[in-house]
Amino acid sequence: MDLNAATKVLREKVGSDSGLGTTLKFDCGSEGIVLIDGAAVPNTVSNSDGDAACTIALSLDTLNRLILGELEPTTAFMMGKLKVSGDMSVAMKLQHLL
Repeated sequence: MDLNAATKVLREKVGSDSGLGTTLKFDCGSEGIVLIDGAAVPNTVSNSDGDAACTIALSLDTLNRLILGELEPTTAFMMGKLKVSGDMSVAMKLQHLL
């Protein structure tokens, strides 16, 4: 799925109140960005770039596999499929979000 489709699926998963309580950015490099603002209710998911408490750098393919449940976030991290910068505790919340 392309970035727009992935954003739409993430928007549905996040809903209006994910309980995230902060901001999280998926940086897919040249493919684009997905920014989740879970600090405000209702939560928003967009392709806008902005500051985030935690940024996860990964390929669009890896993001798709995470969204589809084909890859667990912890496994992806251990395999080097994603890199986390910023607040690691936010990244740990991905287990519940995805």
